[in-house]
Amino acid sequence: MSLIAFVFIFGGAIVGMILRRALPDNHLRDDSRDVIKLATGLVGTISALVLGLLVASAKGFYDGQTTEITHISANIVFLDLALARYGPETKEAREALCNTTEIILDQSGSKDGARAYRLDPTSIGGGVLYDKIQALNPSDDLQRSIKSQALSMAVNIGQMRMLMYEQGTLSVSKPLLAIMVFWLTVTFVIWGLLAPPNGTVIAVMLASALSASGAILLILEMYSPYEGFIRVSDAPLRAALAYLGH
Repeated sequence: MSLIAFVFIFGGAIVGMILRRALPDNHLRDDSRDVIKLATGLVGTISALVLGLLVASAKGFYDGQTTEITHISANIVFLDLALARYGPETKEAREALCNTTEIILDQSGSKDGARAYRLDPTSIGGGVLYDKIQALNPSDDLQRSIKSQALSMAVNIGQMRMLMYEQGTLSVSKPLLAIMVFWLTVTFVIWGLLAPPNGTVIAVMLASALSASGAILLILEMYSPYEGFIRVSDAPLRAALAYLGH
């Protein structure tokens, strides 16, 4: 998609240079150039604002996924500590917690990140973990309190995973992205109309088109945080998994 955007944007500059040669000279005189520059400023400003909003939205989505991974990892560690505090009879529950963590880690770090990320969250073994904790029979007030807190944390882990699953269906608005590419293309067409077709101008247009399409690439990458080259780090999950059982 970003490559297609680059073709349209840079192609607009080339089309503008071609139109410059085809249009009569009186169409590009001082009065006409002033109006063209005003139009360029308007469209360029709108494009910059929308592009900035899309980048900010994508960054917020990416940071939200990072926060949720960290939150799940912290809950996993605290749940393991609570089960260890409960006593040796939580061995099966702690093993279920370890298995659940491994599955979450495998899904979030899979090479086929998009497919794994959208798997049904019920497949991660959270139900087994909850059942193991529910099956505990506390013998005093401390164990009853720990069991209640452990169940709450297990539910919280499941809720966070469900939230991540639901957010996996979100993506950047394709119509908005198409309109923004159209605005950028119009801006480059106008620049091509006003610029003399020489090597320096073409190089500047090329660099500008690459920058604009690079911003679109960043937006698309941050809306796909489990695939591509900008991925959410699984370091918190790995740290939590290494801590389990100690």
